Amino acid sequence: MSNFSRLDARIQRWIWQKKWKELREIQDRAISIILDAASDVVIIAGTAEGKTEAAFLPILTDVAGRTEAGFSVLYISPLKALINDQFGRLEQLCEELDVDVVRWHGDAPQAGKEKALKNPKGIVQITPESIEALLVRRPAVARKLFRSVDYIVIDELHYFLDEGPRGLHLSVLLSRVDDISEKRARRVGLSATVGDVGDARRYLNWDQPDCVAVLQGLADNAELLAQIKGYVEEEDVQDGDALQNDDSSRVALDRIADDIFRVSKGENNLIFAGSRRRVESITDRLRIRCENNGTPNEFFAHHGSLSKELRHELEARLRDGGLPTTAVATTTLELGIDLGSIKATGRVGAPASMSSLRQQVGRSGRREGQPSILRIYVRERRVHAGSPTVYRLRLEIIRSIAAIKLLIERFIEAPSKSLVMATVVLQQTMSLIAERGGVKADKLYALIAARGPISAFPTTDYIRLLRGMAAAKLIEQAPNGLIMLGELGERLINKRDFYAMFETQDEWRVVHGTETLGTVPLTHTVGIGGHIAFAGKRWRIEDMDDLAKVVLVAPHRNGKIPEFESLGSEVVSTRMAEEMRSILGSDDDYPYLDRTAAALLSEGRSVYRELQMATEFCIPYSDGVFLFTWAGSKVNELLGQVFTMSGLSVAQFPASICVLGTRPDEVAASLSTWAKTGVTVEEIAASIQTLRAGKWDEFVPQEVLVNQWCRTHAPYMVELNYLIVDLASKLGYDPFAEPKAH
Repeated sequence: MSNFSRLDARIQRWIWQKKWKELREIQDRAISIILDAASDVVIIAGTAEGKTEAAFLPILTDVAGRTEAGFSVLYISPLKALINDQFGRLEQLCEELDVDVVRWHGDAPQAGKEKALKNPKGIVQITPESIEALLVRRPAVARKLFRSVDYIVIDELHYFLDEGPRGLHLSVLLSRVDDISEKRARRVGLSATVGDVGDARRYLNWDQPDCVAVLQGLADNAELLAQIKGYVEEEDVQDGDALQNDDSSRVALDRIADDIFRVSKGENNLIFAGSRRRVESITDRLRIRCENNGTPNEFFAHHGSLSKELRHELEARLRDGGLPTTAVATTTLELGIDLGSIKATGRVGAPASMSSLRQQVGRSGRREGQPSILRIYVRERRVHAGSPTVYRLRLEIIRSIAAIKLLIERFIEAPSKSLVMATVVLQQTMSLIAERGGVKADKLYALIAARGPISAFPTTDYIRLLRGMAAAKLIEQAPNGLIMLGELGERLINKRDFYAMFETQDEWRVVHGTETLGTVPLTHTVGIGGHIAFAGKRWRIEDMDDLAKVVLVAPHRNGKIPEFESLGSEVVSTRMAEEMRSILGSDDDYPYLDRTAAALLSEGRSVYRELQMATEFCIPYSDGVFLFTWAGSKVNELLGQVFTMSGLSVAQFPASICVLGTRPDEVAASLSTWAKTGVTVEEIAASIQTLRAGKWDEFVPQEVLVNQWCRTHAPYMVELNYLIVDLASKLGYDPFAEPKAH
């Protein structure tokens, strides 16, 4: 332990008391990197490799003797639950050092916040939304709290690297904290799944990314035991995620539940099921199997619509390890909440995101000497000779194999860019004005977009945005040039959901006795005497309060799963699509396939060879033409829009698109027309009916939305035009022929 002696003596004593045999490799290296330099740091290591301690052992050594007023460390997490979990890990250590640590989010104890307000010092664990609430509602207090921060620790950094609403939101909040601070705090980012360290460096220090130190854990050599299990629907199934029926018909999900029950009972496991609807359906099936087996229930649901009390009870049960427990979850248990010793991880459905899959796999095998166990349960349709090619290729099985291969290769896709930049800029403009009373336009732009990923938002668009906001009465300008909130802006800033970067829908609160089970969307049709399946159980609706939006329920044998919000389509990367094609074209065997999965792989390869798809990409069928581009979702979506501009209808699939109700010669004609002239991102944007994607986009001028869409999709245009020319040439297009106008 070469750097152990450099830690504060009280930390050394705490480590001895914990009976640590040694510091982990990454913890030892972090001490010198943090104590000897003034740079920002990215710490990348697998789950349970001690990233939190790697950051905080040297940071606490550095700040333990500080007497300056104000918080010394800002620990930012995307989840309240993660803050609560890390609070327990830090509290004991901080007590040894006489360093205060306080949780600051909507559900945190008020006593700790009140104490911190009187004498702010030590560590504050906080969500981005709570930072903004302080800046807007109590700006003077925020300046007192954040004026002299030494370190900003960002946990689950990969979560913010995607240029979605929360990543962009936090980037602006960091700039705002810098602006009210006496000095720029050092950033320390923690993550287990960073694909390109350059992305992490730029996020932490946009101006000097090369100065950000990268501390990467040694390659994780933990054993991975993987299995892909295949299931074929016995009939043409309309709704494979419905609750189990009392009749004799069985869908693939029934057999999946049988297998999950068989291998999971008696152990602690996690099953990632994707949608909330599927979580409820699988949990219900597993509960029924416990009842039929005469054993206590071991299977429980975990998703965002359940009450925090139910979620916390399940998390605590997993941590305690006293009772065998399997959680069936959406993505809510992906991030690094401590769940104790998890025997195995399962997922229902083929993976699309490698970042997400790596997080899931990292949940098991966290104890020394234990392997990580991953089981993927894959449903395929019942097919016949006339079925569409996309189903006969068995691409769900193929994508699952590709995911295992990419997992072994440690591939992680680049952070995605979403169409929400304008909505974040608009919301932050109102937020800054509310914080400061009135702000000049140039100062607003400097704080929001001078650096960070939002620097891609040009000043010309910001001027257009301000004019649109003024027309909507969100803002108004004083004679001295200060921009202030307008009548509508004042109302919106005081709404409870202002700080949330996502749309929130109205929901019913589901109550049994005195216990709140969670919420269901108002769009779900409910009525007294009706039935719902929720929290892994079935209920009858006994009463309803329309004014309070409360549904009173009692246990019942019948149920219907609420119509939760749609997940949307999963994005398949170009790398994943290429790997899928490679698998179909090879003869490699994969020992982690069960008998059904191996047969489905063989079936898909036979179709691939039969249709000569190594060279043929245009496959007609009864209702249209399949184009197997083997490109990623982003390029396929653009290609589909090009066909729409030609008056054709399309359906999207992983690695392919289907041009509906047409013939190969019509597809060739459309491709040839666009190949001769090329297609621009502006032409595609102009053809899209609505470009609204963010929470506040109804107030964003159309021209700004168009420009945003073009900036986001411009990087794919070279690949798209190359693909169009390549496809057209294979269909007989002559690139030297005289171009025609379209």
